[in-house]
Amino acid sequence: MTKPLKILVIRLGAFGDFVQSFYPFEAIRHHHLKDEITLLTTEPFADLASHSPWFDRVIIDYKPHILNIAGWLELKKKLQGYDFVYDLQTSGRSSRYFKWAGQPQWSGIAKGASHPHDNPNRNDMHTIDRQKDQLQRARVSIFPQPHLSWLYKETLSLPQPYAILVPGCSIKRPEKRWPVEYYGQIAQLCIDKGIQPVIIGSPSEANLVEIIKTQCPQIISLIGQTTLLQLGGIMKHAEFALGNDTGPMHLAAMVGCPSVVLFSSSSDPLLTAPRGDDVKIICQENLKDLTVKKVAQALKWVH
Repeated sequence: MTKPLKILVIRLGAFGDFVQSFYPFEAIRHHHLKDEITLLTTEPFADLASHSPWFDRVIIDYKPHILNIAGWLELKKKLQGYDFVYDLQTSGRSSRYFKWAGQPQWSGIAKGASHPHDNPNRNDMHTIDRQKDQLQRARVSIFPQPHLSWLYKETLSLPQPYAILVPGCSIKRPEKRWPVEYYGQIAQLCIDKGIQPVIIGSPSEANLVEIIKTQCPQIISLIGQTTLLQLGGIMKHAEFALGNDTGPMHLAAMVGCPSVVLFSSSSDPLLTAPRGDDVKIICQENLKDLTVKKVAQALKWVH
């Protein structure tokens, strides 16, 4: 009997990037059905990954400070002992891990990698297409649709029907945010249509809820109250999701929730937009100039 290979997959974040890697996760699992697959990720995604069918083990990269010698030694130890590594992060940081891992067979952009992703157009490819191309160069040839039933098991009880609004995004990228007051108007339109608006986001975005409440007191806020695993079930059963270019919208698209995603000129949807069977992308150079009417039309409220 052939001894199972020890496979390491590296995917550190951010959330939207992690969700888009569901496609290569599925492909790698299919390619290595009898092998032992470990995921190296960051702490926010460990629980989500542990519930998925793709990994036998999940280990955490705590990204130690440059002066944390003990932390670096611990990370180096975690990286060793693998027969093959799929570096889906393909960053300067993750490429440095190649040497610390003992230079095993490696798919990525690290210098000396056995299966380099050396496509000269890789930086002009959508994340999903780029990762598929990377895996093909590592002799992965079958790309099934991700199995996501595990993602719908945990959810919260919400009034039906409901819609998800995602008014936040990275605090470092305010230009990616549609004005929160406009979300308040959309929330009120939801109420007028008999749809319960539900706001989701991180605890740091709690102030957005208070602004929205001034226009629509009936909103339900789940800000800071959901795990990533619960979020999958919540998105799956929503009438629609509306939000900025941010991680939860990738999850909404992934689980098949009808989604409208708003992009400013600071991001290129050709490279990063969520993909799904029912996803609409609205682009506006400055999101302050994007009207509520245009968004409502995308939601099929205005004809």
